[in-house]
Amino acid sequence: METGILILAAGNSSRLGEPKQLLNFKGKSLLRNVCEEALKITKCVVVVTGSNHSEISKEIENLELSIKENTNWNEGMGSSISIGVNQLLNSYPTLENCIISVCDQPFINASVFSELIQMQKDSHKGIINSKYSETFGVPVLFTKKYFKDLLNLSGHEGAKKILPKFKDDIAEINFEKGAIDIDTKDDYQQLIQ
Repeated sequence: METGILILAAGNSSRLGEPKQLLNFKGKSLLRNVCEEALKITKCVVVVTGSNHSEISKEIENLELSIKENTNWNEGMGSSISIGVNQLLNSYPTLENCIISVCDQPFINASVFSELIQMQKDSHKGIINSKYSETFGVPVLFTKKYFKDLLNLSGHEGAKKILPKFKDDIAEINFEKGAIDIDTKDDYQQLIQ
């Protein structure tokens, strides 16, 4: 079953004051890290940019993936998911799964993506969440039957909006370090220390 990975990198990092996609961690940017890890799993990778499009695109232009600009990025995550899934399906119409990821989780790696895919195979559930610090979130895998719901997203609500309707079709993996994400200068200082 072919899996595509959608990486959301459109936000303007307002609380940080600079593009968090480009923050350096362990010798590479957060965005480049998640892209390289995704490419270890699949050749079907789409990155949705928005704010700071040219600067952010430059960071990954030499990787074999597709970059799609969301000119309405300020409408919220829903519009980026919809545009990204549309781009994935146009480029790779045979996809069976789509993983939605972000670029501000510094500890994301290929094994997290692999676990999501494996849990889907084992559980036969349509949605696989990552679980951390008493909550769940991204990366999250959706099977084909949810592509239409993803394409219909808009506004500030992300894919979490879909989940309550399908509680019986959800499994999860543990990704404790998923709780670490970078939103502020303090978050980043803690990370690099």
